[in-house]
Amino acid sequence: MALDNDLALWLRLSLIPGLGDRSLRRLLLSFGSPQQIFSASRAALLTFVPAETAAIIRDGASEETLGAVTAWLEDPANHVITLADAEYPQALLETPDPPLLIYIKGRAELLNRRSLAIVGSRSASPQGMANAESFAKALSDAGLTIISGLALGIDAAAHRGGLAGAASSVAVVGTGLDIVYPARNRDLAHRLAVEGVILSEYPLGTPARGANFPRRNRLISGMACGCLVVEAALQSGSLITARLANEQGKDVFAIPGSIHSPLSKGCHALIKQGAKLAESAQDILEELGMTAPAAHSPAVLAAADSQTQLLLDQLGFYPCDIDTLCERCGFNCDVALPLLTQLEIDGRIAALPGGRFQRII
Repeated sequence: MALDNDLALWLRLSLIPGLGDRSLRRLLLSFGSPQQIFSASRAALLTFVPAETAAIIRDGASEETLGAVTAWLEDPANHVITLADAEYPQALLETPDPPLLIYIKGRAELLNRRSLAIVGSRSASPQGMANAESFAKALSDAGLTIISGLALGIDAAAHRGGLAGAASSVAVVGTGLDIVYPARNRDLAHRLAVEGVILSEYPLGTPARGANFPRRNRLISGMACGCLVVEAALQSGSLITARLANEQGKDVFAIPGSIHSPLSKGCHALIKQGAKLAESAQDILEELGMTAPAAHSPAVLAAADSQTQLLLDQLGFYPCDIDTLCERCGFNCDVALPLLTQLEIDGRIAALPGGRFQRII
C-alpha cells in the first residue's frame, strides 16, 4: 500500500528530529501546509528553526522513516489523522497545543462524540474499581463515550464500563500504538481496538517513557466535556488531568471516600477546590444537562434472602474480618462463609488481605 502523498508529507514533517509541536505549529501558520514547508528556502526556514533542522527539512525525510507506518496502515483498523482532516477530534482544536497528527486504532467516529474522562489511581481499592466501572457504564448508556488512559486500576475499570455501555470508550496512550503498555492490559487493549478506539500522538515504536504520560493527559481532558476523578492520592497523576480539565473550562467531578483512606485525599482536595461532588452518575448527567436512560434492575441487585441481606447490612462499606461480622450478625462461620463466597462470586463484595471483606454494591 502506497501512502497518500499529502499524508506522507504530514508524517515526514512530524518525524523530523528535534522539531517539537510548537515549532511545527509556527511553521504551519507561516507557510500554510507541509508541502510549502518542504518547498521553502533555507533562509525562510531559518526564521523559525535552527540551521541543522532547516537542513533536514530541505533534504527531506528518507523513505525509510515512513516504512513502519506504511506497513502498519495495511491494517484497515489503523489510521493516521492530521489537523487538516475532518475526523480530527474537534475538541482538541480548541486546546492550546493540539498534536499535529494522531495515530488511531479502531472506531474513528468515536473521536467526535460527546465524552467524559474518568481517571484515578493505578493502585485502586476494590470499591474504587467497582465505582469506576459502574459510573462508566451508566454514563456510557446515557450517551457519553468514556475516555481514559489504559493504565491499571481506575483507568482499566472505566474502559470496561464504557465498553459495556452504549457509547463505548476511547483510550489515550503514552506509547506508540504498536506497543501495549502495561502488558497486563493487553486483552483490554485488543477489545478497545475492536469495540472502541485507541489513540496516540506518539510515533510507532515509542516506548513507555515517564514524561509521555503526564503529557498525554492534556488529550484525555481536551477531548472530554468533563473529568471524573474516582480515587487519587494527593500526588496522583490523575490530579494533573483534573487540573488541565479545569484550565480548559471543563467540569471536574470527584467521588468522595473514607477520611482514613489515602486514595480519598486527592478527591477531597479537588472538592475543596470547587470540583463537584459525585455520589451517582445521575449527579454528573444533571450537571451536564443530560438524562439517564430508563433504569433496569439487574439480577445482581435483586432482593437477597434474609441472611444474605443481614450480612450485607452489617458488613457496610468498610473492611471487616469474618469473626467481627459473625458477631454482628449472630452467625457462626459455617453459615457466614458460604454466604460470603457467593457474594464474592456475584461481585457484591471483595476479599481483602488479612481475611477481611469489603462491600462493593
